[in-house]
Amino acid sequence: MGLLRDWGFSSTSWQGQRGEYWVLLQIALILGFVILPVYPPGHSPQPPILYWIWAGAAILAIAGVGFSLKGLLDLGENLTPLPHPRNDGQLVQSGVYGLVRHPIYAGVIFAAIAWALYQWSLSHLFGAFILFAFLDAKARQEETWLVQKHPDYLEYRHRVKKLIPWVY
Repeated sequence: MGLLRDWGFSSTSWQGQRGEYWVLLQIALILGFVILPVYPPGHSPQPPILYWIWAGAAILAIAGVGFSLKGLLDLGENLTPLPHPRNDGQLVQSGVYGLVRHPIYAGVIFAAIAWALYQWSLSHLFGAFILFAFLDAKARQEETWLVQKHPDYLEYRHRVKKLIPWVY
């Protein structure tokens, strides 16, 4: 229970004041993505194009896992599953947070796109788009709270991209 309290959960948590419902919906979306049936487009690519697609998927998967793990490690004591920052948290701008402001979300998106490519699945590509839209909205809410807690977040937001390095 101490870890949950450290993360910001309390007896009144489920009033949604710290973004608890965002977390529940994120879990549901990820589980939904995992159980989606594979719905391939009309034709499957043949080798060697298929191998290039799989290579791209592998690169995205490695980047996704790397971004997520590095994001978790770089947060350290600031880690919380809630989008609301911890009361005792500090603003992290170094490590992978120097490339993107939300590397854990970016990692989930990259991994979802990688899986869609590997499976050659339109349903998973659509699911990856839904995850991107959701995580972008969740990040927007999180940033509202981060600006309130850390005034220097505004400068950081102008300097570092949100989810995709050098792009978005």
